[in-house]
Amino acid sequence: MSLSAVEVQALISSGLPMADDIGFQVESVRPGFARTRVPFNARNIRPGGTLSGPLQMALADAAMYAAILASLDKGAMAVTSNLSINFLHKPAPADLVAEAVVLRMGRRLAFCEVRLLSGEGEDEQMVAHVTGSYALPSVREKAS
Repeated sequence: MSLSAVEVQALISSGLPMADDIGFQVESVRPGFARTRVPFNARNIRPGGTLSGPLQMALADAAMYAAILASLDKGAMAVTSNLSINFLHKPAPADLVAEAVVLRMGRRLAFCEVRLLSGEGEDEQMVAHVTGSYALPSVREKAS
């Protein structure tokens, strides 16, 4: 049974309190997909007037996690094993949105892709492309 956006949001908030610090929001999920957002906050601007790289990486990582959680049972575990980001354009001083897709879900690894988007409507632009993988520890590994 897959989880709802509200359930995924609750799991991430309880397991990673930092998500609340940046205002991380799960907008929608379905198995293998999540759309998430970090609302604009001037504290996240770095010199040069762009949103910080660590904020972009945190959103991408959490979006991948949300897409994986939406595909698994509530008690399942997933941990980041790899994240690669290509910064394409300077994000606007606006909300940052992530659309994460699970490309392949294996028994031990999940592979994901994320599009980070900035701007609204016709002005929305892809500002970063992210790929990553998550380790999926088995129940036996969790018990040890």
